[in-house]
Amino acid sequence: MLVSLTVGKVDAGLAILLTKDKRLIEFPSVLLPPGVSSGSIIDIQVSRNNRAEDAARQAFESLQNEIYALFGQRSPSKPVLRIRNATQTSVVLEWDPIDLATASLRSLSLYRNNSKAGNIPNPTTHHSTKISGLAVDTEYSFHLILRTSAGTYTSEKVTTRTHKMTDLSGITICPGVMSPSEKERLKTSIERIGAKPLQDHVRIDTTHFVCTEGRGHGWERAQEMNIPIVRPEWLEACEQEGRIVGVRNYYLGADPAIRNQRARAPSHAPSQANPPAAGTIISNERQSSVVETTSTLKTTPSVTAVPEAEATRHEQEYIPSSDQIQPVSESHRDNIAPTSAQAGKEGDPSNLETDHPQDDADFTSVPL
Repeated sequence: MLVSLTVGKVDAGLAILLTKDKRLIEFPSVLLPPGVSSGSIIDIQVSRNNRAEDAARQAFESLQNEIYALFGQRSPSKPVLRIRNATQTSVVLEWDPIDLATASLRSLSLYRNNSKAGNIPNPTTHHSTKISGLAVDTEYSFHLILRTSAGTYTSEKVTTRTHKMTDLSGITICPGVMSPSEKERLKTSIERIGAKPLQDHVRIDTTHFVCTEGRGHGWERAQEMNIPIVRPEWLEACEQEGRIVGVRNYYLGADPAIRNQRARAPSHAPSQANPPAAGTIISNERQSSVVETTSTLKTTPSVTAVPEAEATRHEQEYIPSSDQIQPVSESHRDNIAPTSAQAGKEGDPSNLETDHPQDDADFTSVPL
């Protein structure tokens, strides 16, 4: 289509063109023919470039398809949470690596009994955590909530119950330096009490480090993680008493005389009753009392009470902020046998430990 226009005003960069019906059109003066001035009449040929339109449309649609394939087809997956181990006062949780697809991570939070326990630090590298300070023989539920730029995703709830004091199946031992015969006896004791198999290195779910000499890489790791380092006699004592025994008398530096005295104490307990001499006439009331006392001494198991100061040293736990978990060194309170009055009480506020990418990724302690 040919269009005739009259040049009205010409500036250095812009010209004003007039149509036959006196409409104004701004036109770049650089596109005007040489020598054009005000009053000149120019003809402009106007046509549609279909080929260029098709090329632009195809480029735009290709970009749309690329964006959709990259961001629109996959969304993050909800976390998959599992129970790794449970003891009398702690639970170890683990989960699959989180799948963010193309979304950005906001946070990964752990909830206990529907209450927020805290945020998992570095959730893209940490895949397990340990919660301590739980009550003995109590049921707990846990779940994870993943918050991303694409939405919020919640894992299925997992439920577990902490063990009774007589349940030894949660004991998880990593052996250190000891003779082959002692290690073989340790394996046999573990099989008899139904504990977890021996570990080859210290991990987040290690409850005790057993050795006879304080040296080696595993011993150093156990010290860093505040894992109780005990002698093999501790496991034998647990097997004999059929319950978790306090570790205080079984540390490497503990006095063997105290440990041996404690082991002999139950056998000497009945002799302290001082029964009457043969032929002595005893009244019915006193005789009943003597029989009851003797029966009590024979049937009551030996329980070692842990001093409050000692228990406090093993239970350095506190409540951090609910928004972010901070590092802390935390010992294992499940390794101290509580008295009967303590067994049914709720423990101190729980601590959470997450694994670390070094070695087998199980070495950083953080509280919840």
